[in-house]
Amino acid sequence: MTRFCLALVLFAAIAPAAMAADDETARAERWNDLRQSFFGQRPILEGSDKISLDAPDRAMDAALVPVTINVANPSQVKAVYLLIDDNPAPLAAHVAFGPAGDPRSLKLRVRVNQYTYIHAVEETLTGELFATRRFVKAAGGCSAPAGSYDPAALADIGRMKLRASEQSSGDGSVEAQLLVRHPNFNGMQMDQVTRLYTPARFLKTIEATYNNEIVFRLETDISMATDPAITFGVRTSQKGKLAVSARDSSGALFESSFDLGPQGS
Repeated sequence: MTRFCLALVLFAAIAPAAMAADDETARAERWNDLRQSFFGQRPILEGSDKISLDAPDRAMDAALVPVTINVANPSQVKAVYLLIDDNPAPLAAHVAFGPAGDPRSLKLRVRVNQYTYIHAVEETLTGELFATRRFVKAAGGCSAPAGSYDPAALADIGRMKLRASEQSSGDGSVEAQLLVRHPNFNGMQMDQVTRLYTPARFLKTIEATYNNEIVFRLETDISMATDPAITFGVRTSQKGKLAVSARDSSGALFESSFDLGPQGS
């Protein structure tokens, strides 16, 4: 009996560590599959000194997880990728920056379906790839209810707002936050009234230009949260127009424009 109890104690001590090791192995294999799917045979270097990823260790709301990507070398950055490894559609965002864009900081809100690593990948102008990652404890974000599909609920779909800082940074960049009214239905959510799954309808692309120069072009999928909020930098030397166009999976096009520029210009 004593030996049996001792064996149980040893099993209880060893089993969690073994399971954790198995989980890490599975997660490493998952990331290897993803990097090959999205980047082929291109090498991805460890990039903790070039790109950082900020997200909560444990999300309060798995359907609305705030994520911030910062880069240390904005003048050398062509694009960033945000991949949520264990989501049904891992690519939450691919953001390509144009001449009017400032890549140094990008903020998004995403859905997280289960405990997972989130990877941020920086692509430089010379084609190099650098990655960093963060483990986030959250579950159920992709199936969490997101409202109704009825016409009343969709009446203001595509409506946009812009919040911009009044002061520019030393190099003339202004931080702005774009808010887009869109339910981003992903096909996995159940309507709480009809008890049927809500048909998928989600944003696919968002493009912003400033005085006809590209700020960024965002490609996304079902991992973006309801009513996307995107905070980004704009290189501004004078007041002008920020024009935004967004297209969703139904083919609908939404457009808006905003006055923007450094204070006092």
